[in-house]
Amino acid sequence: MNGQSRETAIAFRGELLRNEPMERHTSLKTGGPADFFAIPEDSDDLCGLLSWLQGEGLPWMTIGRGYNLLVRDGGIRGCVISLERFNRIGLVDELFVEAEAGAENLPVVRFAQQRGLGGISFISGIPGTIGGALTMNAGAYGQGILSHTEQLTLLRNGTVMSVCRDEIKYAYRRLELEAGDIVLAARFRLSECDAGIVEEDIRRDLELRRTKHNVGFPSAGSFFKNPPGQAAWRLIDAAGLRGTAVGGALVSEVHSNFLVNAGGATTRDFLALAETIKNQVCAISGVTLEEEVRIVGEI
Repeated sequence: MNGQSRETAIAFRGELLRNEPMERHTSLKTGGPADFFAIPEDSDDLCGLLSWLQGEGLPWMTIGRGYNLLVRDGGIRGCVISLERFNRIGLVDELFVEAEAGAENLPVVRFAQQRGLGGISFISGIPGTIGGALTMNAGAYGQGILSHTEQLTLLRNGTVMSVCRDEIKYAYRRLELEAGDIVLAARFRLSECDAGIVEEDIRRDLELRRTKHNVGFPSAGSFFKNPPGQAAWRLIDAAGLRGTAVGGALVSEVHSNFLVNAGGATTRDFLALAETIKNQVCAISGVTLEEEVRIVGEI
């Protein structure tokens, strides 16, 4: 290293932070520090960073805007990589829009709308980025974003590659990738649609989420997946858990599948509350709930 710090030992054009509190990068506002937090400028910058991390023997993980992420209080060893600067959106041809992983959901829908295209308005009110939406196959009203995805651009083993529609394997709230894959972008097959009709869909979705999901505190959206044929919030209500709190973590009074940070919550609070919910729901309904949020880091 010749006296250089680890941060300056590579030619990195992006931003590289050390001991970065993850509470600054998650919608739940909890989480201990990451050893390194990197924001690469582009795919070349990302490849150089990954090569350095591999040489140093450091683990890594990627995130978007942290809307579906719960980081344990002990933080994350290695490097957290944010793809927030991968945010370009473009028209490939008449019916295809391509968006990078860091592009936020609503601007992608708006971009398509302005070009007379529609079909993915259901992600308008889902906070976060396209990369996050793809990774969890985000959706609403019986639709998922991967059903409208024609092609994924991945970084796999240091090589940028495309995966076509018939090669994409996915299910409810899940995209199946190889270990180490990073989603860089996606191409969506849309349909011609009047901008006014798309606007109605957008407004309907945003209004529905404003009335039903405006919980008033930091949250990660739906905390648990919906079991087949059932709604997680109904099961939580049936167990009498609306308004239950552990420390600063609270089952929202507005929507009981939203666990919120009512003030000063730790990730330990959220995990304890989630365990209470799962135990009670299983005891009352016989259903085992599964977290929708991604839980990472050390205790």
